[in-house]
Amino acid sequence: MALKNISIIGLGLIGGSIAKALKNGYSSKHENLKRDFSSLIIKGYDRQEIINAALSDGTIDRRLASADEAWDSDVIFLCLPTELSLKYFFELSPIIKEGAVISDVCGVKGVFEAGWKSLNSKGYYIGGHPMTGKETSGYQGSDPLLFENSVYIISESAKQLKVLDEFLEIIKYMGARIRFLDPFVHDRVISRVSHLPQLLSVALVNTAAGNEEGIDYLDFAAGGFRDMTRIASSNFDIWEPVIKLNKDEIINSIKLLRDNLTKIEEYVSANDTEKLNSLFQSARNKRDEIPKNTKGFINPLSDIFIYVKDEPGVLSKLTTLLYRNKINIKDLELLKIREGTGGTFRIAFENEETALLAKKLVEESGFATK
Repeated sequence: MALKNISIIGLGLIGGSIAKALKNGYSSKHENLKRDFSSLIIKGYDRQEIINAALSDGTIDRRLASADEAWDSDVIFLCLPTELSLKYFFELSPIIKEGAVISDVCGVKGVFEAGWKSLNSKGYYIGGHPMTGKETSGYQGSDPLLFENSVYIISESAKQLKVLDEFLEIIKYMGARIRFLDPFVHDRVISRVSHLPQLLSVALVNTAAGNEEGIDYLDFAAGGFRDMTRIASSNFDIWEPVIKLNKDEIINSIKLLRDNLTKIEEYVSANDTEKLNSLFQSARNKRDEIPKNTKGFINPLSDIFIYVKDEPGVLSKLTTLLYRNKINIKDLELLKIREGTGGTFRIAFENEETALLAKKLVEESGFATK
């Protein structure tokens, strides 16, 4: 069957971006896809003012008066906060038409997988978790390029479904890179790399905050502290259901962190600089591997590092050079910069051959690389 009638329940940052990505796909970047996406019909369900905005700017074709009206869609994306997505998951799954796909975008996967096994449905469930986001939430923050080169995790249990290939075409059309993961392993991994850092950031700010004789400790917080604690500003309403639904894995991660902190405490108390140095070195090595080999759960990319002067237009010069030579950038990161001097960009490419060509071109244009 052709998956062309798509309903999106919740047009916030993720749901709105899915709709915009499907409406604004760039065909030149998707030459290897097997189908034409111009005939997609996008329907949306959300608050009235959001639906009006989405209809007005052409992001969706039709409104849904209720979530239940999505029952006859070919694909249903559940893009609401986790507990609401679960609610509609259990309401819609038994009534969707035969062969339809229902998918969520939530940060926990095991609870959906276990719930699906208890349901009687004529359709298919494909769990998903796009590893992307931005600081601006809601429909106003949605962006057709939000998924470009980001990882979209698909539950491994969907691998045997006959409808999977066509569903994956939709995800690829949005610009995402697909990674399969067992849903319960997903929850364990995400508890370490997402849920634990969120809670640690909250604890770190509350630990560091203090006031002594009119001196506010946080007045002295520098860039490193701000970088480590940026996510402490997250809204608890978003995190509450995630913490509840992945409680066991989060507790295990907290215990592991506590064990590591206890170990550090012992080394500091004993002035054991050799063991402390070993921990620092181990952390440095592991951290350095992240931008070199992966971005989140992404497949390996090939990087080059480019030194640039601190001057207007330098980034534009780089990207224009690569664009004119039809070289696609998969990831870009500013690693270090010194005001008035310059900095280092890490640019990632699909493979080593492309990276070497890019390196040659930028060096010929006067940039220093490594």
